Amino acid sequence: MSHIVVHRDHPLTLDQARQAAETLAAQLADHYDIHYHWQGDALHFERSGVSGHIALEPGMVRISARLGFLLVPLKQRLEQEIHRYLDEMFQEPNPA
Repeated sequence: MSHIVVHRDHPLTLDQARQAAETLAAQLADHYDIHYHWQGDALHFERSGVSGHIALEPGMVRISARLGFLLVPLKQRLEQEIHRYLDEMFQEPNPA
């Protein structure tokens, strides 16, 4: 089993960060049949071959995922996608 661990600072409020994490989880659920639920400020997710959580704190998001044997070859690609998503969704909101 392999692990992905990402810690990232962000400028969002906790509510904004929660919405960004919820958006990600909904997209993953639609595309990859991932099941998720909230437990406090942590979003837990799982499906066959992967499980983990996204923990939110003021100014910080922590992602931890455990990959099953079949997904280990995709670890680098998955990490890149996580960073791309964080760059996109966990940035300063545009003023309206």
